[in-house]
Amino acid sequence: MPSQLWPYVTPGIPDDLFERLPGIPMSKREVRLLLISYLRLQSDSVVWDIGAGTGTISVEIGLICPQGRVIAIERDQEVANLIRRNCDRFGVENVTVVEGNAPECLDSLTDAPSRVCIGGGRYIKVILQEVWKRLLPQGRVIATAANLESLYAVSESFADLQVRNVEVVQSAVNRLETRGIHQTFAAINPIFILSGEKIN
Repeated sequence: MPSQLWPYVTPGIPDDLFERLPGIPMSKREVRLLLISYLRLQSDSVVWDIGAGTGTISVEIGLICPQGRVIAIERDQEVANLIRRNCDRFGVENVTVVEGNAPECLDSLTDAPSRVCIGGGRYIKVILQEVWKRLLPQGRVIATAANLESLYAVSESFADLQVRNVEVVQSAVNRLETRGIHQTFAAINPIFILSGEKIN
């Protein structure tokens, strides 16, 4: 059932409906829409959200996949608690928050994922290798890159792992904002989204 705070079956929850912490990154609404579309979710998908941050993606997926399960992985305890609070705000009960560092904490997860979303990070290549071992056949993996170095690391890893049906998109989004008496467009930081499938 949709949340009382977001009583719709479509994704795209406005950013200001989420609780936030200073300095903790949050996937902007338009970027979340892209990420979710490339995940190609099913109602019962098991999704790992690695580097879940504010928990916006976990919350959106939890609402979209009521029979599914989301594992939100976050290393910082305070941020992990923020994810829990955001799940509570939207009445999402199918998200489990795991506190730990990836890839080490992945060994403790018992449910193999059919979808994985990775929010960048210094150890992206190692994380992708470990994720690939656990990803179910016909599963999908999504990784984001905010800079050229991360883009190269993910691209190289996809090639090494023989990820199939690879798609790469860079977001370019501008939002209308009011500044004083004028309305102007402000750019959201662009991000690369890389996705692909595990055929067997």
